[in-house]
Amino acid sequence: MFTWEHNLMIRRPELRPGQRIIAVSDIHGNLSYFRGLLEKVGFGGDDALVVVGDFLEKGPDSLGTLRALMALCRGGNVYPLCGNCDCWADVIDNAGPEGYQRLLRYMLYTRYGLFYEMFLREGIPLGEDTDMAAAIALLRPRYAAEWDFLRALPTAVETPHYLFVHGGVRPDIPFDQQRSGECMKLDNFRSHGWRFPKWIIVGHWPVTLYLEDHVCASPIIDRPEKTISIDGGCVLKDDGQLNALIIPSEGSEDFRTVYYDSFPLRTAKTAQAPSARSYYIRWGDNAVEVLSRGGEFSRCRHLRTGYEMDILTRYLAAGGDGVTRANDCSDYELAVRPGDALGIIETTSRGYYVKNNGTSGWYHGELE
Repeated sequence: MFTWEHNLMIRRPELRPGQRIIAVSDIHGNLSYFRGLLEKVGFGGDDALVVVGDFLEKGPDSLGTLRALMALCRGGNVYPLCGNCDCWADVIDNAGPEGYQRLLRYMLYTRYGLFYEMFLREGIPLGEDTDMAAAIALLRPRYAAEWDFLRALPTAVETPHYLFVHGGVRPDIPFDQQRSGECMKLDNFRSHGWRFPKWIIVGHWPVTLYLEDHVCASPIIDRPEKTISIDGGCVLKDDGQLNALIIPSEGSEDFRTVYYDSFPLRTAKTAQAPSARSYYIRWGDNAVEVLSRGGEFSRCRHLRTGYEMDILTRYLAAGGDGVTRANDCSDYELAVRPGDALGIIETTSRGYYVKNNGTSGWYHGELE
């Protein structure tokens, strides 16, 4: 049976009183961010680390991230769970010719991911005529430890006060009776407005997608609903970050968040007030009409809302349907104080697109 088809597989670790819990999600093969975040939060042997799925795919080093996580798990205080991007043992165990062909098309299209890296490492030629059955037969014994690790992953981690699950759960069905696939890929979880008796900590859906007027990749803590969304868009978003939710001990609601990214920091010299009006064009709702195309910026109208803004011209691309679509972008002008450390995302003739405490936007002032 595929992982997708199982009921939610729940691991219930016994945590020590006063043990700090650190939750991280959606690493997506970005090993340098993962290591950077663990160093920034001071992760050590006295902590419990919950990795809330999707540690593989999309980024540059899925195999390295997998092996780093396997090594961390030997300490007995790390609890990874399966996300919708981590179910690759199912291919080894259950996929037949049709599944192999889907995997081949996926690798040829994406040119990234766990299997793609294994093919490169083993020198397996990748093309339309690749013998996938022979390739899988070769990879099965050579990466036996990796497959064993992946197939043993639970799809949820539960403590008396928290449930960690990649996509989300429903409040009207006992947790262990819900289907793993539906819980791993419960899109747009917060839009349902569900309330829970214990805290539900999820990744999967980048938190920026819940916003319309600005971009913020910091975790969303909803105390009335008892839900926490922590996917900071690492790898998926150009200004993404890897978030950590820090819980001081089991049962605490004194949550703290920390993030890691690699954008160079510069200090603001002048103040800037935030925009009175702004919009965020994002994945899933990014169709635009180009009103005036320029070399660096183009004036565009968002098709659904009619909102107009200037967009970096290189953020625009024609889709297969003939509709122009924009990379995630915003005209929000950040609130900035002199002395703020700003992460520099874009440098343009009109100013800087920067990040300040997890929020992205434009800064037109001076930098030291």
